[in-house]
Amino acid sequence: MLSRVGLAMVLTAALAPAAAAQDTRTAHDFSLTAIDGTPLPLSAYKGKTVLVVNTASRCSFTQQYAPLQALYEEHRDKGLVVIGVPSNDFGSQEPGTEADIEDFTQSAYRVDFPLTNKTTVVGANATPFYKWASEQAGPLGKPRWNFHKYLIGPDGNLIDWYTPMTSPDSSKLRDAIVRSLAGSGAW
Repeated sequence: MLSRVGLAMVLTAALAPAAAAQDTRTAHDFSLTAIDGTPLPLSAYKGKTVLVVNTASRCSFTQQYAPLQALYEEHRDKGLVVIGVPSNDFGSQEPGTEADIEDFTQSAYRVDFPLTNKTTVVGANATPFYKWASEQAGPLGKPRWNFHKYLIGPDGNLIDWYTPMTSPDSSKLRDAIVRSLAGSGAW
């Protein structure tokens, strides 16, 4: 005989909508908007390793633009794409316009990796990619500050996530990128 709690669990599982099933989408199913306002479909990066980083120009982590650019320059010919996603979600540390952001990143850090428009990365208004990535990463893997990083494999699946404290030149992140570029599934 089932207890009331057991019966409730069985009924809840049986009546749960199909949407509660495992999300089979990948990053390639989403699109962002480039800083110039054009679509930036992540499907354009099929077969590449993609590091998506929510950024801000007035943050104590802003200096991470330099190692992000260095990482991009070192590995772009091997299939790495870095995408900077400016966001004003944390401490209002990205107050400028897209033109201000682009000017700042190019003049201060010579950034030439793709940048998106200012994007909401947390909460109910988060862009669909960030909702998906946060769900894939689990409760601890959602952005809690600027320069949170998501590493996406060539197949579009989330490999791992990294807090802002993980520098782009850390061995942990660099090793994961090199493994992904080499096609190694050993995570």
